[in-house]
Amino acid sequence: MLHLQIPRTRGSTPLTNHYILSRGHGVLMLLLLVVGVTYSGLHEMLVSLQPAGLLVIAGAGMFVHYNDERRAIPKGSHQGTGNNQNTIKGPAIGGPFRLIDMNNNVVTDRDLRGNWVLMYFGYTSSPDVGPKEIQKMAKAIDILGPESQQNLKIKPVFISIDPLRDSPSHLRAYLKEFDRRIVGLTGSIDAIRQIAQEFRVYFKKVEEDGEDYLIQSSHNMYLMDPNMEIVRCFGVEYDAEQLAEAILKEVKKASSSDKQV
Repeated sequence: MLHLQIPRTRGSTPLTNHYILSRGHGVLMLLLLVVGVTYSGLHEMLVSLQPAGLLVIAGAGMFVHYNDERRAIPKGSHQGTGNNQNTIKGPAIGGPFRLIDMNNNVVTDRDLRGNWVLMYFGYTSSPDVGPKEIQKMAKAIDILGPESQQNLKIKPVFISIDPLRDSPSHLRAYLKEFDRRIVGLTGSIDAIRQIAQEFRVYFKKVEEDGEDYLIQSSHNMYLMDPNMEIVRCFGVEYDAEQLAEAILKEVKKASSSDKQV
């Protein structure tokens, strides 16, 4: 480890005269430790750096930290590259859950096992992205469904991230306007927070005006295999045809692997 030491100037007060970015202190220390600079060498670096340089370093650290907090898929998901860049190897995210369906019945992750599941986290008051994603989901299911050449059975599931407004009856009325095959799930605030944390779904209320608000979210769809393990995630950049093609590819890949075993 690089260890920098210099005599301290009498009367100087390191980290006070030369470092006033108190909020960035922890970030800067972390960055210095990562590159191998110990605390005893910090004074020399702070003396030699101009304030503008400190702002750049602290700002860069805060930017990395902010982006990491906003990450929808955790770093440990080991995503591939190239055409498989959205393929997740292993159960990186996901977990048990207990929610309520549109008929007030309890639904757990175990109830969905045995099916390929296409899962989307959204809310019924979404003005634009949400409806488009639900339409895309329904169309992709049509492309792959029993009446198509592919004859695949994929269970579409919509999980509300707005439990305060999305009651079971409200979900039922909303989703039937798109496709009656879509299973709508909601739950208590704690239950929704838990499943969002397990699936690394980012969401946050914005533009609040009393009971009226929008929700900013990651808008990812997840393809789950019959063991309810995540296989792949899809962003809003996919259209219905691309989504159906990608799902078909993953199902065929899994089927081929099962035959080899």
